[in-house]
Amino acid sequence: MAAPGTPDGFDEDEPGAASGGEILEAVLAAGAAGRLDRALADALPQLSRARLRALMEAGAVTRDGAAVTDPSGRAASGTYRVAVPAPAAALPEPQDIPLEILFEDADVIVVDKPAGMAVHPGPGVPDGTLVNALLHHCGASLSGIGGVARPGIVHRLDKDTSGVMVAAKTDAAHRGLAGLFAAHDIERSYIALVRGAPRPPAGEIRTRIGRSAHDRMKMAVLKTGGREAVTHYRTERTFGPPGAPLAARLVCRLETGRTHQIRVHMASLGSPCLGDPVYGSGAPAVSVREALRESGLARQALHAAVLGFVHPVTGARLRFESAPPPDMAALEARLSDL
Repeated sequence: MAAPGTPDGFDEDEPGAASGGEILEAVLAAGAAGRLDRALADALPQLSRARLRALMEAGAVTRDGAAVTDPSGRAASGTYRVAVPAPAAALPEPQDIPLEILFEDADVIVVDKPAGMAVHPGPGVPDGTLVNALLHHCGASLSGIGGVARPGIVHRLDKDTSGVMVAAKTDAAHRGLAGLFAAHDIERSYIALVRGAPRPPAGEIRTRIGRSAHDRMKMAVLKTGGREAVTHYRTERTFGPPGAPLAARLVCRLETGRTHQIRVHMASLGSPCLGDPVYGSGAPAVSVREALRESGLARQALHAAVLGFVHPVTGARLRFESAPPPDMAALEARLSDL
């Protein structure tokens, strides 16, 4: 069993006591076997194995009062106490940026990310990101990912792709979500407005995607190397003359989640996302260009519309939907007149 201690119950000489953290206790029964870090991670699901290893190596784990510093050692019966320091402050600064929150509890938060917002700081994007906004919104409810008070990002949307995203607020949720994404056990559907219409109108695209040999800022379909990428697509509607569509609305379901996957795959079919400044080679028809101009869309026409997953802590099945934002809705309305 495992039970949390309270700051008031800290012994003065316990690691973490002065930092305002907490003491977690795990009792391993006689016959405990396997690696110690694994056994403790099973007993303390709120901590990842990596986090426990770091705490052991820092001298923050004791067994029956004696320090245990070798995470690879064999588990032994006894009472283990883990002194978890208060989460360190995150490096990105919290910023009061409005968020459209679809769901939030103690473990996860689901948001509808707007186009134009990067997920996390990076070169050329020092702030104004989703991470900055989540740090401000979640505040003290972040229990720490790997010992740092930050949201756990397990998947990303491109800066100019809008739609539903989930982030973890605890180590346990972060570990659980990462496992779901790694196992492709997540429902993810996107709406894309593309040039022309793909042939066939529905199907599976299975390729390898990696960095382009010609432009390291771009991704590309590769014959060798890269990583497997699988997208299932279906044409919902076409725009323009029957038999010679000028544009189409697709639903794309991701089986894997590679960088720029849908954008690369649609371009490989000759139907890139409208407005895509990177993969939209070849100009659309004049009437489509006019629709783009009138709609005000200044990005790729791609929106993460559905996200479904099993809650990594409660086990509840969750599903969230988001309608395309005004710029994509305006473009589709104008395409309807073609």
